[in-house]
Amino acid sequence: MKESNLNYREYGTGDPVIILHGLFGMLDNWHSFARKLSENFRVFAVDQRNHGKSFHSDEFDYDILAEDVSEFMADMGLPQAHFIGHSMGGKTVMKFMDLFRDKVMKAIIVDMAPRSYKGSHHLTFDTMMTLDLEKISSRTEAFELLRSKINDDAVVHFLLKNLTRDKKNNFRWKANLDSLWKNYDKIISEIRPYPPFTNHTLFVRGSNSDYISKEDEFIISNY
Repeated sequence: MKESNLNYREYGTGDPVIILHGLFGMLDNWHSFARKLSENFRVFAVDQRNHGKSFHSDEFDYDILAEDVSEFMADMGLPQAHFIGHSMGGKTVMKFMDLFRDKVMKAIIVDMAPRSYKGSHHLTFDTMMTLDLEKISSRTEAFELLRSKINDDAVVHFLLKNLTRDKKNNFRWKANLDSLWKNYDKIISEIRPYPPFTNHTLFVRGSNSDYISKEDEFIISNY
């Protein structure tokens, strides 16, 4: 086993499970869940490129993200794994299932269908990218500035997990916002398996979420 290019945290022993977060997310979002899951599995929570503590890159699409996961598995000495992917991470898992299906044992896709989506993050990108971090002195101040434009405390707290300090103690975003915005059309694009995936796959929809609709069930049946 060698070092991985992707930042990750490992928990427990047993059959391997790889967890992939969503847009603006990071492995820390899954810490409590991963600890519980590690009672029965060897769990890897992973920061995808341009997120968390993983490297930044101008190149960003689902083929590339799937390749990253394949390389991560090779680095960890994993011939196969179970997968859990949320939102954008769910589409990474779907693309991985298409390109590297022999490496997938079972998969759970959380709150994401294979179809393309209308862009719904424009306000989030604009608010984060126009925030003058050099003039912010505290996380409380950052919260108030974000909250003045984004009318949801939970979303603002989630986004603030991306706020950190550099070596000079200045605030910066962990996420590579420039690359994510430049590649946003790719992030919301569709994923289709060719041919359909035949292993066990579970799609989970949040009870108050509209990310998976009744009409999506036909597309999902290919998985």
